[in-house]
Amino acid sequence: MPDAGPDRATARKAIALLTGAAGFTEHRPPPSPLPPDGPLGWAGYDAARERASARTGEEESVLYGTGVVGDRACVLLSFEFGFLGGSLGRQTGDRLAAAYELALARRLPLVALVATGGSRMQEGMIALTQLQRVAAASVRLRAAGLPQIAVVRDPTTGGGWATVGAGADVVLALPGAQVGFAGSRVRPPDADPYAYSAEGQFEAGQVDAVVPADELTAAVTHWLRALGPHEDLPAAPVPRALPVAGAPVPRALSAAGAGTGAGAGTGAGAAKGSGAGTGSGAGTPSAADSGPAAPLPETGREAVARARDPRRPRAEAYLADYFAVRLPLHGDRSGSTDPGLLCGFGLRGDGQPVAYVAQCGTPTRPAGYRAAARTIRLADRLGVPVLTLVDTPGAANDAGAERAGAGAAIADTFAAVAAARVPVTTLVIGEGGSGGALALAAPDNTHVTVDSYFSVIAPELAAAILKRPPSETGATADQLRLRPQDLVDLGFARSIVG
Repeated sequence: MPDAGPDRATARKAIALLTGAAGFTEHRPPPSPLPPDGPLGWAGYDAARERASARTGEEESVLYGTGVVGDRACVLLSFEFGFLGGSLGRQTGDRLAAAYELALARRLPLVALVATGGSRMQEGMIALTQLQRVAAASVRLRAAGLPQIAVVRDPTTGGGWATVGAGADVVLALPGAQVGFAGSRVRPPDADPYAYSAEGQFEAGQVDAVVPADELTAAVTHWLRALGPHEDLPAAPVPRALPVAGAPVPRALSAAGAGTGAGAGTGAGAAKGSGAGTGSGAGTPSAADSGPAAPLPETGREAVARARDPRRPRAEAYLADYFAVRLPLHGDRSGSTDPGLLCGFGLRGDGQPVAYVAQCGTPTRPAGYRAAARTIRLADRLGVPVLTLVDTPGAANDAGAERAGAGAAIADTFAAVAAARVPVTTLVIGEGGSGGALALAAPDNTHVTVDSYFSVIAPELAAAILKRPPSETGATADQLRLRPQDLVDLGFARSIVG
């Protein structure tokens, strides 16, 4: 177990950093004394515990209780690294299990401030099995729809990282913290230390954000507001249309207003709870009041060209317009990230939380699909509606993507959308390239912009498969009926936005 450094914040200081003047009410589990020198009779263990208690003022390596972060009540648990390296023994397990049960009984989110060197060797297998207790308590909290946030401090290693830390719904890390399953004394001597840092774990998609200490309270407050618990949230409104650079902001077009006759409801007047309607973002006017309608593409070739136009607004612009606060989820938790897919939770101008998954116009990689599935399932468990923005020429099809499990990742995303009990709202903002795009589309609640298309296959590839000359690509695009108005006519899209 690493030694406690003088510059490491104590457990109580870590809590005070979040709660400030709101304070913290400590709880304790019922007394459960250990036998002399612990369950193994380890010579000198009682004396070591006494020295640790005298040095830190704590009875164990974890303390827990209730507090308020920002304006949100929660259960907080905090590790005291100065007490035997923040290690987990049986009485640590008692406190951890009690913290999770307190959150469950009071229906509060749990925030864990982790700094640990792992299991306590002086208690042997009794210490190691505390990880099973923590895992079981975490599962009960998940089943109850209550969120778990971990803030990993320096160091967070061993079983504490593999349960309380990495097992949380959202993982935030302090800059420079040592984070990894293998502690500094047990890893290979030639191991790259960056891989065991907060920044390295972020790069590998294991940490959602590296947050400086002076920004931590605001970050945790936003996350608590976004994750809940919530009751009966409405569907995510359809984002308003954004203009191509240099063009006026268009208004929303209904299926009837587009002259399609498909009978799908208008963007602002569809059935309650459908998610149809324009988004107000942080207080912007609705798309219906924003100016003249943008023209629909006359041909399939034009629809594809407009979707591929580099001046067309991308996901980043739509998300910035839609949300007042965005809280990214980063990575697939399997060692990879996809910069072409944005995931997370956000707060709209009226405070409504919405989870988002947004493609950025690039081929989506397996890590992106896994991150999308992770986000959708978390939102579903917490009762938060989901918004997906579709914009990809298709799934990545290189050899690396195949080796990384492209098919399985896409299948898992389809399954996450299909199983979601919360409403999922989709806006196609650009290219809808085959199954790689469809995996993120909500059945019966997909909307399209005037600068989008959706097709079973790209027209160029379709023409090549049919052995047609390139001059017939446009005619092939028309045959595919991929224009926005075609998608409404075919019953795939509910409305055209802009």
